[in-house]
Amino acid sequence: MRSLTLLITFGFIAIILAVPVTEQEKKEQIVAIVEDQLQQDTVEDVQRVKRGFHHEPEGVWKKKLTWKEDWVQVWRTEKKQAWKQEWKKIQVPVWKSIEVPIWKEIQVPDWTTKKVPAWKEIQVPIWKEEKVPDWKKITKPIWKEIQVPVWKEIQVPDWKQIWVPEWVKMGIPGEKFLGKDHEGWEYTSHDLWRKKLIWKPQWKKIWRTEKKQEWVPEKKLEWKEEWVQIWRPVKKQIWITEKKQVWKEEKVQIWRTEKKQEWVHEKKLIWKDEWKSIQVPIWKEIQVPAWKKVWKPVWEKVWVPISHGHGHGWD
Repeated sequence: MRSLTLLITFGFIAIILAVPVTEQEKKEQIVAIVEDQLQQDTVEDVQRVKRGFHHEPEGVWKKKLTWKEDWVQVWRTEKKQAWKQEWKKIQVPVWKSIEVPIWKEIQVPDWTTKKVPAWKEIQVPIWKEEKVPDWKKITKPIWKEIQVPVWKEIQVPDWKQIWVPEWVKMGIPGEKFLGKDHEGWEYTSHDLWRKKLIWKPQWKKIWRTEKKQEWVPEKKLEWKEEWVQIWRPVKKQIWITEKKQVWKEEKVQIWRTEKKQEWVHEKKLIWKDEWKSIQVPIWKEIQVPAWKKVWKPVWEKVWVPISHGHGHGWD
């Protein structure tokens, strides 16, 4: 029966602890339940002692609920300053080598054309009458060696009259007064000479360019015709060589001024982006151990003597 009572008591305590109230209210409710239970147990113990007629000092063992302080470890959240690494963009001056265009005048070779006269050999057709047999005509190609006139430049000796300066000695006739001395004597001279520049003719050998006609052999393809039986007059076309004056273009080198773009190196101050590592303070939550003072209910067994009064009942 007593065990059942204790079980019910602790059940009420557990229900009170589960209810969301303050710590002080919980403590007061638990103390009230425990004192009520102790009072009931004390009455039962006194009744048992009176029935037993025990001669020892009368008293009862009572359970006393005391609160014992204790320290439990808890974890407390605190803010701790820490340093976090971050990257900050900064502007750094640097010298950068750049290329700047400039214009430079240069002389470049060029070619221009001019027209000069020249002789060109051409073939001119002419008609020639000849008698051919009135038979079956047979033509066959043959190579014929012909003489073609060409002009060749040669150097021929020649004499050219030139005039060469020459100094000659020339006499001056007559008497010439030269001056007086300190005593008054006069000085004269006879048979004086002087230099005279004259031009003396000479013949100098030179080389003169002339054109000389020569004949060179060439092969010419001709068609030979053969006739049989009869002869009759026919006209035959032949080609003769003639010279024709033409204008020939020649290239002459000249120098032309042009502007050429060149690049020179210069230094320019620019700002370059760089990332710098910095330490930034931050607050970090950490769990630190701490000790908390708590009060635990403890049951102590104490002997409580019973004193008899003048009445007939039990206190």
